[in-house]
Amino acid sequence: MTRSKTWIGFLGALALMLAASTGVAGEAGDDFSTRVRAAMASEARTPAETTRDRNRKPVETLAFFGLRADMDVLELVPGGGWYTRLLAPSLDGTGSLSAWVGVARYADRFAALGFDSVEVIAPETQLVATEQRGIYELPAADFGREAFDAVLTFRNLHNLTPAARATANRAIFEALRPGGVYGVVDHTRRHMQPDGPENRRRLDPVRMIHEIEGAGFEFEAFSELHYRLDDELRYEVGRQSVTGNTDRFTLRFRKPRCVRQATR
Repeated sequence: MTRSKTWIGFLGALALMLAASTGVAGEAGDDFSTRVRAAMASEARTPAETTRDRNRKPVETLAFFGLRADMDVLELVPGGGWYTRLLAPSLDGTGSLSAWVGVARYADRFAALGFDSVEVIAPETQLVATEQRGIYELPAADFGREAFDAVLTFRNLHNLTPAARATANRAIFEALRPGGVYGVVDHTRRHMQPDGPENRRRLDPVRMIHEIEGAGFEFEAFSELHYRLDDELRYEVGRQSVTGNTDRFTLRFRKPRCVRQATR
């Protein structure tokens, strides 16, 4: 067993203990799950989108994050809008969905998807490409202050430099209301493995927990929903042998309900 897989098992056990000690439910309300299932059955979805349902497990993933129909939710860098197409109708009328596009050239593509109920926020806050393909800096970020009940990122943090992740995590912390949820799904790297050409778009989940806690969040739970035994964590996530079937960690964090003020 690899060291990272050992950590995965440890985190899974830790998540169970945290859930038991905090009394946090692992599933969202039946009403929201029903809405998500209805959105999954919509004729607006393409065959390419529906074929990903089994792999991405949206009902279970969103339930793990504790989403409810009355929440104000921010989705980060929605890309092709796969999750947006499920979240928008599930929140419409009772909650709200906003999106931060992240890259200027994605704005028109996202607008063309026709999500009329989704507010695109902070268009001036943009990622900046680095010399490494697919890796970005984020000089500054502002998603508002205490405007959201949940912020979700699906396979985005791996595209950011460590400094950019720190900037994003601080902005997300500020944007969440006290008690708000930060949900993260991303590609797994072996624990403590140094950077290399095959792992540059993978992340060590233990390191991610430390980084996100450093922004002020409380780590609440880890899920094995997207654990993939066949992914040996050896190859770049875009390689044909693993693309679409990478081992992904799924983490839930919470902004404390009582945030201590920093002292000088």
